Amino acid sequence: MSRVTLRPLAEADRARVHEILSAPEVSQWWGDPDEETDSLLAKAEAQAYAIEHNGETVGIIQSWEEASPRYRHAGIDLAVHPGHYGLGLGAEAIRILAQRLFDRGHHRITIDPAAANVRAIHVYEKLGFRRVGILRDYEQGLDGTWHDGLLMDLLEGELKGELR
Repeated sequence: MSRVTLRPLAEADRARVHEILSAPEVSQWWGDPDEETDSLLAKAEAQAYAIEHNGETVGIIQSWEEASPRYRHAGIDLAVHPGHYGLGLGAEAIRILAQRLFDRGHHRITIDPAAANVRAIHVYEKLGFRRVGILRDYEQGLDGTWHDGLLMDLLEGELKGELR
């Protein structure tokens, strides 16, 4: 039995999403909390979900999908409030969303953390994601400097761990 549930983000979540993305431990990887909150709630290119645990929104997770039959795959991105780090809630959310995406016919899922985000990379590797390569100068930080990203992927059947 999973300890988390995923539900689509709604405008009513704006304040909590902004709070999560404003935490320094999160914003250093995600960027401007105002821009990112607007983007998540716009649902233009991705589907965003609240990660709930014991009735509280503890994070957000989003996915995007490539529907072209020759390249059919999906991507995931995640942010958990630092007050809930170390509990495995983000990993559970990834397992749930990854399984949904595999069930929809995707054969591969990608995730692209900052190359310096050791904490996130460790979690993703424990779930079965593999390092594919470095994306040089992939994203611009809040300070204006460019940072490398790490492309990771997970093939159907490689997802590790059980939902609790």
